[in-house]
Amino acid sequence: MSERYGDLTVGGFLDALAARSPAPSGGAAAAVTVASAAALTAMAARFAGSAELTGLAGPADVLRARLLELADADGPAYAQVLAASRLPASAPDRAARMAAAFRTATEVPLAVARAGVEVAELAARLVAEGNANLVGDSRVAVLLAEAGVRAAAELVGINVRHGELDGAPLADARACVRTAEAFARPH
Repeated sequence: MSERYGDLTVGGFLDALAARSPAPSGGAAAAVTVASAAALTAMAARFAGSAELTGLAGPADVLRARLLELADADGPAYAQVLAASRLPASAPDRAARMAAAFRTATEVPLAVARAGVEVAELAARLVAEGNANLVGDSRVAVLLAEAGVRAAAELVGINVRHGELDGAPLADARACVRTAEAFARPH
């Protein structure tokens, strides 16, 4: 798909997600979920009242833009896995190319998980200190961010296992899940 996911309507993105196509897929869905959380966070921040809390809208907007870039990057990263998997089993560089492709495919969901933690932290702060009329929106933002982090971490784990990669990215992703969970716990 040549169009950026952020330029599609919600319905257009969901149609693309439902299509019989390798992309968009789970990685893009996780990124868009966290981007939605960032958008809710920015909106809640803009209504927060204090200059300090209103200032959280800027970082949330930056994260939203970054997450949309990651949604767009997920398909091309996974395309490398598909290309490597089509190599003949007898190809001398097949194993190395598969590992390299899975390493690349792991980078995008790991970046989504890391960004999701940042979004969850901002939103949790707004749950605690923001406009009481927008606690529901801030709480939904925290929960969406947590869900996106969990989804992205699952993809990291799948890529690490299938690519027979070093476990460091998975350990990082699991740490992101624990942190997002902590922000999502009602206080």
